[in-house]
Amino acid sequence: MTQNAENVLDHLELFRGPEYQQMLANKRALFEDPRDPAEVERVREWAKTPEYREKNFAREALTVNPAKACQPLGAVFAAVGFEGTIPFVHGSQGCVAYYRSHFSRHFKEPSSCVSSSMTEDAAVFGGLNNMIDGLANTYSMYKPKMIAVSTTCMAEVIGDDLNAFIKTAKEKGSVPADYDVPFAHTPAFVGSHVTGYDNVMKGILEHFWDGKAGTAPKLERQPNGKINFIGGFDGYTVGNLREIKRLFGLMGIDYTILGDNSDVWDTPTDGEFRMYDGGTTLTDAAEAVHAKATISMQEYCTEKTLPLIAAHGQEVAAFNHPIGVAGTDKFLMTLARIAGVEIPEALALERGRLVDAIADSSAHIHGKKFAIYGDPDLCLGLAAFLLELGAEPTHVLATNGNKAWAEKVQALFDSSPFGKNCHVYPGKDLWHMRSLLFTEPVDFLIGNTYGKYLERDTGTPLIRIGFPIFDRHHHHRYPVWGYQGGLNVLVWILDKIFDEIDKSTNVPSKTDYSFDIIR
Repeated sequence: MTQNAENVLDHLELFRGPEYQQMLANKRALFEDPRDPAEVERVREWAKTPEYREKNFAREALTVNPAKACQPLGAVFAAVGFEGTIPFVHGSQGCVAYYRSHFSRHFKEPSSCVSSSMTEDAAVFGGLNNMIDGLANTYSMYKPKMIAVSTTCMAEVIGDDLNAFIKTAKEKGSVPADYDVPFAHTPAFVGSHVTGYDNVMKGILEHFWDGKAGTAPKLERQPNGKINFIGGFDGYTVGNLREIKRLFGLMGIDYTILGDNSDVWDTPTDGEFRMYDGGTTLTDAAEAVHAKATISMQEYCTEKTLPLIAAHGQEVAAFNHPIGVAGTDKFLMTLARIAGVEIPEALALERGRLVDAIADSSAHIHGKKFAIYGDPDLCLGLAAFLLELGAEPTHVLATNGNKAWAEKVQALFDSSPFGKNCHVYPGKDLWHMRSLLFTEPVDFLIGNTYGKYLERDTGTPLIRIGFPIFDRHHHHRYPVWGYQGGLNVLVWILDKIFDEIDKSTNVPSKTDYSFDIIR
C-alpha cells in the first residue's frame, strides 16, 4: 500500500491495487450494511421507469442535487469585480471555504475572501463583535480599497443588521468613518447564487450613488454618453468580458464594465502574488450613475439592480446570455442604437464566418436532441442557439428558474418548428433530469461538471458548458458571447458529436465502416 519514490502511482492506478481493493471490500462488508445485490439491481432498474418518474416529479419536500448554489457565492463573485475589493462574508469560516474553493477549482486561481468567523456564541448572542474584529483585521492585514459585506444563513436566521453593525464598527475604529463598506443581505436559504450576485451588485451601486448609507450626499446624475455593462454571474467571465471589451472597442463606444473580474481570476505567474488585480475602479463605479444606459447580459442576474439603475434615469436593456447569430445580432443592434453608432464591417465579417461554420456543420447537428440544465439565462441562450442550429432542446431545466422564466422558454420553443416537442422544467433538480433522460432519452446533455454522474448513470454524453467546470481546464478563458463565442460553443458541441461517432464505430470489421478520417 506504500508508494515507491522511484515510481509514484497516480491515484487512478493506486486504488486499483489488491491491498486497496481488499480494504474497500472489508469496509463494504463490515460497515456499510450491504443489501442483496439482486434487490439493489431491481430497485435501480425500477428507478429508470415512467412509474418512478411520476413519483419523482410528485415530490415536494425534498431536493436532490439542485443545479444551483447559494446566494453568498454570487455575492463573492460580484464583489471581486471591483478594484482592490475583498469580499467579507458575515458567517462561519466553513461557508467561506466553500466559496473560495468553488471559484479556485473552476478558475484555477486563488480566490480571496474573508469571514467574520461566527461560531456558536455568535449564533446565540449575535455577531456584532465578530463584525467589529473582522473588519478591523481585514482592513489592517489585507489593505483593501473596499470591503464588500454579505451574509450567510447563520447571520440571517438570527437577524443581524449589517447597516447597524458596520456603523458600530466604524464608531469603534475598525475602519475609517469614510471608508467604503457596501453591504447586502444574502440569505443562503432563499434564492440562489444569481440572487446573491444581484443583491451585492445593487448594494455596491446603491452605496456609491445614494449617499454611502447616509454618510455622504447622494450623487446628482449628469448624463454623459457612456454605456455601463453588467455581465452577471458567468463561469466564462474571463473570456467573455475580454470579448465584450473588444466589441465595444471595435464599435468605438465609451463604456464601463460594472464588476470586471476578468483579471483577478486570470493572473500571470511572474513571481508576484496579486490578491487584487484589475476590476472596476471605485471612481468609475460612482461615476457610472451618469451613464446614458446600462446593459445587462443576464436578465435574471439583475432583477433588482436594473430597476435601481432605471430609477436614476438611465435606459436599461437586458438579455438572456445571448449565444449564436441571432442573439449576438440583437445585442449588437441594441448597443448600436443606444450608443448612436454603426456596427463595423469587421463584425459583419465575423458574423458571416459564424454563419459559414454553421452551414459547414449543420448536417451533423440538425435533428439532434439535447437536454440542458443550468442558470436561467444560460439555459435560454443555449436553447436559442440549438434551435438556430436545427437541433431540439428537448429538456430545459433550471433549479433557480421560476414561472416567468418557464413562460419565456416556452415562447422560445413556440417561435421555432424545432421547439415543437421541447419542454421546460422550472424549479426541478438533477434527479428530475435523471428521470427525464431515462424515460425520454436525448442524444446529448449540456451542463456543468456535475452532469458527469448523469452521463455515467444514463449513458447520455455530456457537453460541459456552464458553472462550475471542475474536471476540465481553462474553458473559462474562452468567450461564449459574440460571434467568436458562438463559434466556440459550436466547436464544443461538434467535438462531442464526433467523439461519440468515433466511439460507436471503432470495432474492426464490425462497426468501423464509418470510422472515417473525414467528418
